[in-house]
Amino acid sequence: MSAPDRMTYREACRQALREALQADPRVFLMGEDVGKYGGCYAVTKGLLEEFGPQRIVDTPLAENGFVGMGVGAALAGLRPIVEIMTCNFSLLALDQIVNNAASIPHMSGGQFAIPLVIRMATGAGRQLAAQHSHSFEGWYAHIPGLKVAAPGTVQDARFMLAAALADPNPVLLFEHIGLYAMEDEVELGIDRVDLSRARVRRPGRDVTIASYGAGLQKSLAAAQRLAQEGVEAEVIDLRVLRPLDDETVAASVARTHRCVIVDEGWRSGSISAELAARLTEGRFYELDAPIRRVCSREVPVPYAAHLEEAALPQVQQVIDVVRGLLVKV
Repeated sequence: MSAPDRMTYREACRQALREALQADPRVFLMGEDVGKYGGCYAVTKGLLEEFGPQRIVDTPLAENGFVGMGVGAALAGLRPIVEIMTCNFSLLALDQIVNNAASIPHMSGGQFAIPLVIRMATGAGRQLAAQHSHSFEGWYAHIPGLKVAAPGTVQDARFMLAAALADPNPVLLFEHIGLYAMEDEVELGIDRVDLSRARVRRPGRDVTIASYGAGLQKSLAAAQRLAQEGVEAEVIDLRVLRPLDDETVAASVARTHRCVIVDEGWRSGSISAELAARLTEGRFYELDAPIRRVCSREVPVPYAAHLEEAALPQVQQVIDVVRGLLVKV
């Protein structure tokens, strides 16, 4: 039996793009610096030489313009992949994403599909200051008509794109900038990810920790350290934020009776707030303690390294919150 492939998250994204371009002549990629420069995070390096300028299109710094082009190309029958350098810049294309891509299939009574995939970097941790470090995936998960996913593992980075391209309506993929250098094995025999279900990444009995993206890796690290103290945390990778698979989390809470949600978004109006509300509505009597959340501080992400670290959820915070839930009264 062949051994699993080992690669970085960055290379997984690149292989997914290359495979999509090879498989379907309707697929093309466009965005800022995706061609000659090879991508701001080196994800698209080498693709221009392999596929040419009609398939790998460098765009001006005009998100509203090239996202609008992506919507039009999808309407015309192509399969565009639009890269937005950072999710902060996606706000310049809110009209195209929310009022056009998400709405046209519904406003047309299903006559027009928008098979558009938008990839964007999200998150903080690399001292890129507030203009490049925020986490807006929770905002987009509020919008009907969009599917929102956040690969938190190398395997999902490798195979989420194929599932997104197979969807007839717009899919937003949020790739965390802090994960691009992460390396892991990719299972053989997988070709796409189920974009409707969360995944149990680590089974446990004492507490459920639910997270996504970079928060997933911090949650797994916290669970590993807690295991040394005899605490077995079950870690759930939400990975798809719309539709949000609260059923998988609820089933875990029914086993563990405690829940911590780790979310790099701000606490107010966040994915963690939505999930906590759903669990309270549906599993209140299963809970032996209040749901706790570990979120980013309610400030624009700072530039200084020590302030950035203080503003973001950290492994020790997750550990401390879990310990607090397990204290015997």
